[in-house]
Formats: sequence, C-alpha cells, structure tokens
Amino acid sequence: MTREEKSIAIENLTAQLAGTNIIYVSDISGLNAETTSNLRRACFKAGIKLEVVKNTLLAKAMEASANDYGDLPTVLSGNSAIFISDVANAPGKIIKDFRKKSDKPVLKGAYINSEVYIGDNQLEALATIKSKEELIGEIIGLLQSPAQRIISALQNKFAGSEEETEA
Repeated sequence: MTREEKSIAIENLTAQLAGTNIIYVSDISGLNAETTSNLRRACFKAGIKLEVVKNTLLAKAMEASANDYGDLPTVLSGNSAIFISDVANAPGKIIKDFRKKSDKPVLKGAYINSEVYIGDNQLEALATIKSKEELIGEIIGLLQSPAQRIISALQNKFAGSEEETEA
C-alpha cells in the first residue's frame, strides 16, 4: 500500500468514525468463509457495518478523530474488525449470538457514546445496554401509567354513578 493509499484509507476511516458514536473492535480471525459470510449477513440485516481494518490505519484514524477513544487504540493488535452501528447493543448481541457456536469473534473493545470498554469480559454488559429507543419507550410507558390509572378510576367512578341514577 502506497503512502497515498494509506492516507486515503485513514481519511475514510476518520470520516466513518466521525459519523458514529458506536464502534466495536473485535477479532474475527480463524472464522471460516461460511461463518464469516453468516456474520456479515447478520450484521447487514441489523444495520451494522462490518469492516476488517489494518490496526495502524485505525489507530491513526482514531488519533485524527475529534472523539477521545481513550485506551481503545491499545487493543489494536492481531487481526481487527470494526462494527459500526447506530444502536449501542446491536453489535454486542450479534457477537454474543455467534459465540454460542464458536469462540470467535472476540471483543477487543468498544466505544459507545464517549465511553470506552476494553476486553472481552465487557461483552455481556454491552449486549444488554438499552438502546435510546428502548429507554424512550420505557419512559413513555412510565409517564402514561399514572394517567391511565386516573382515567380508569374516573371511568369506573362515573360508570358507578350512572348505574345509581338509572336505578
């Protein structure tokens, strides 16, 4: 790869990193072609971009980015693939699902909304993070609950008083 090709690759990676707040870095080496294809297909269905990257180029793109990736560049060794998503827990769920059949992919680290997670031991926590939409749904449900109880109580009260006036 020439210097020009490397600089273009770094610029492209930097642009990808700037466009998202959710990045998982994992090791998918050792997966056979069929399993890799299934992983890519699952990522595509979930709206996740999966890309195998060179560690040095990704490290330079992280340095050039406005985001602070903390210690995440330190995990860039061996083979690395990045999962880029709009939903915080989606890559974690896919990795966890694939780990039921194989010991790969191995999570190296993740960057989610300015938080850095290092190590495969973080996978369970990352897979169970609630998405923004799930949190909003829960809040709306909590806000609606008291109002629904009041309406129900009022309906029961008025239904009871109407029965008394009819008798």
